[in-house]
Amino acid sequence: MAGKMYKLICFDVDGTLLENVKFSWQLFHDHFNVDPQRREQGKKAFLKGDISYLQWAEHDVGLWKEKKVRKQDFFAAIDSHHIKLADGVRETLETLKKNGMKLGVISGSLNIMLERFLPDYDSIFDDVFLSRLTFDENEVINGVIATPYDIEHKATALRMISERERIPLEQTVFIGDYLNDLHVLQLAGLGIAFNAKHQEVKDAADVVVDSGNMRDILPHILKD
Repeated sequence: MAGKMYKLICFDVDGTLLENVKFSWQLFHDHFNVDPQRREQGKKAFLKGDISYLQWAEHDVGLWKEKKVRKQDFFAAIDSHHIKLADGVRETLETLKKNGMKLGVISGSLNIMLERFLPDYDSIFDDVFLSRLTFDENEVINGVIATPYDIEHKATALRMISERERIPLEQTVFIGDYLNDLHVLQLAGLGIAFNAKHQEVKDAADVVVDSGNMRDILPHILKD
């Protein structure tokens, strides 16, 4: 009997696994009343190539460190913005695992987002590429371990996992919703645009799912 067509399934976080959030970084900046001009300085410096992605992440986290933000403040911010897991996420992940598929997260989001809704995410996913906030013994933020795999480098991460696991790219799937997913949606054997708001993202994908229900990706992945 032929094996399943797809063997590695990777997800974006903000707007894909989680709904009611576009960018977790932006959400926290807004919630903690960070000076928009200082935020913009960091973004502009990154886009001009003056600083690295890591330096940009450290710049933004520095704005939260000044405010001595605690871990529970991040959770409070998430809850106050009515963010939640997309419908059917847990069931979908369990179904994919039962079918012997490897699962991954490739996202520019923050680990605190997944921790709020999938506290066991490190055991659910075989690979997790996102930025991780660090806290001191009093749970006050003290740093960030930034992912090098955002924007066009999401595709780099998918390629890296596929090579390490010896899974051909045509047997990989990526599910995402935003412009920073364009490269990886095109690289994956199956690109699924999930609740995408931009036509460019839908055009880059092989399949478009607009229902908001994660279970609706399963028929596209599980067919032999």
